Amino acid sequence: MDIEDIKKASDIIWEQSVLPPLKEYITIPAVSPGFDKNWEQNGYLLKAAQLIETWCRQLGLNGCDIRLITPQGRTPLLLIDVQASDTKHTDMVLFYGHIDKQPEFSGWDDNKGPWKPVIENDRLYGRGGADDAYSVFCAMSAIKILQDKGLPHERCVLLIESAEESGSFDLDYYLDEYQGIIGTPSLVICLDSGCGDYERMWLTTSLRGGIFGVLTVKILTDGIHSGGSGAVASSFRIMRQLLDRIEDAETGDILIDELHAPVPEHRLEQMKVAAQVLGEDIITAFPLVDGATPVTDDRVQLLINQTWKPTLSYTGIDGVPALEKAGNVLRPKTSLALSFRLSPTADPQKASRKIKSVLEADPPYGAHVTFESPKTGNGWEMPELDPVLDRIIRQSGLDCYGREVGFLGEGGGIPLMNMLSKRFPKARFIVTGVLGPHSNAHGPNEFLHIPFVKTLTSTVACILSRRCGTH
Repeated sequence: MDIEDIKKASDIIWEQSVLPPLKEYITIPAVSPGFDKNWEQNGYLLKAAQLIETWCRQLGLNGCDIRLITPQGRTPLLLIDVQASDTKHTDMVLFYGHIDKQPEFSGWDDNKGPWKPVIENDRLYGRGGADDAYSVFCAMSAIKILQDKGLPHERCVLLIESAEESGSFDLDYYLDEYQGIIGTPSLVICLDSGCGDYERMWLTTSLRGGIFGVLTVKILTDGIHSGGSGAVASSFRIMRQLLDRIEDAETGDILIDELHAPVPEHRLEQMKVAAQVLGEDIITAFPLVDGATPVTDDRVQLLINQTWKPTLSYTGIDGVPALEKAGNVLRPKTSLALSFRLSPTADPQKASRKIKSVLEADPPYGAHVTFESPKTGNGWEMPELDPVLDRIIRQSGLDCYGREVGFLGEGGGIPLMNMLSKRFPKARFIVTGVLGPHSNAHGPNEFLHIPFVKTLTSTVACILSRRCGTH
């Protein structure tokens, strides 16, 4: 296998074939259904799926069946089935990615925007390019390179959904409905994760679970003049008292045991290696304001905090007017959107019930308190790799990047991974991605690091081909 030849082919296919449609995709506001209640009427998800379907067909892979599935009321699914290069290769690889996007968010640079593709300093800026439309281009390009070079590959099925950012609510249906096509993979490659830096391939070893809910405190039937304060507690002060039941405001520690799980020793050892490799980049990856510091200078502890320790973020507020409309009023209620991240192996359903009971019990001043948690997501820990696959991944990463493969957990979650682990308990998993330092998925100035993704495509191609030598 000529590694330099494969890397050159990846560079060509990205420059000549991939970047133009990927830039066009960025212009489509294909926001995930959870953020666009009229997604079906607006048609942006379908438009994005059709754009990518067209590119896949034009790529001209041998033995390739492409289906764009659009049942009434369900989000579009791209299901692509590429037959093995030879019938003697009987195993199957399942690729996963998604094409729905997070909302716009504010704060983009003046020359950039969520629906405005800009290439600057080898980075493609715009919403959704890195999270996660690149995935289908990467997987299909890797297979194309192998076919053009006459190198072997197993049967590959691509499952590209359009509701991941909303919890993958249609995926169970599709997995059941098309089980006959999908079959039973021996390897799952998920291209929707992160990387510690842009110098090497990174395998995601764990994903935190999630609980997303709204805490509401109501103390008055109507707003009153703030002269009534002192006689009636403010709903915000009551909110603070309730939050102190679940989070230590000084340390950020979560006070509910059900959100915690111990860090396995081998994961801790991987974090120590990653901390040594990444060094100060662990800290500089975050856009801190001048003079601000992270919660600790201990780099290993920062990785534990970010990938295994439960946390609470406050992601939205209601019942509070904008500053320019803030009168002297004691408001009747306050609602906060709470986003919990919990240890990868903790039970989110059990934890959600406990949170609700702690927050709603004995409300101060008899206020009406509710915690509604419509969404929970399971965490995930990577099953151990078998020795042959481990060797293939490490060698392919080293050959293509020139550096050892890194192993690191991610602070976010991918709902599908736990689902697939349960459906395919004998499968091995490669979870990787392009969301590295400052790539800022979900925020302003999201970007795809172009040299990194070209090399990742080469690495995926090497892994696919080398697997054929293991059977």
